[in-house]
Amino acid sequence: MTQPNILKLAKQGDADAIASLMNRHLHPKGITAKVAFNDACLEVIIESDQVPNQQILVAFIRKGLTALGSASVEIVKVYGQQTGKDFPAWSKEFDLGIAEDEIEALENEQPSSNPQPLTICINLSGDTAQGLTNQDFEFIANQISADILSSCTDVLIQKVSISNGSSVIIKER
Repeated sequence: MTQPNILKLAKQGDADAIASLMNRHLHPKGITAKVAFNDACLEVIIESDQVPNQQILVAFIRKGLTALGSASVEIVKVYGQQTGKDFPAWSKEFDLGIAEDEIEALENEQPSSNPQPLTICINLSGDTAQGLTNQDFEFIANQISADILSSCTDVLIQKVSISNGSSVIIKER
């Protein structure tokens, strides 16, 4: 299928054509999109080896479908799923009519030249009788903060303090 044909079919609401356009961008990143129609609702299942990033992928799908301008798509349901799992890790539903206004506002928004501080404080405490050590607390807190900061860049400061069986990690970007 040639590019103009795929684009034409996608604008007409062809689920396979929409999936093909999405997968052109997603496959190189190890992500696969499966697309199906139920009435005027487009369902998109995003799969990858790791749980797909909800914020980035929903924005990608919303922007792409809005630019496509298919009149047959009103509501979009996006599901993020790790390959091999039975159930999605997350889901998001949005109305394409609302999305146009939101995307326009985001595109017109000027990026800030001054970085805004983001502070994450994680306080963990537990029972040392269960065999938890300060290193266990530090490992758990680092994992939690890595998950939270996975979509952030430029982490400038990391503070770790451990006392009385509690680990406090503060990261700022």
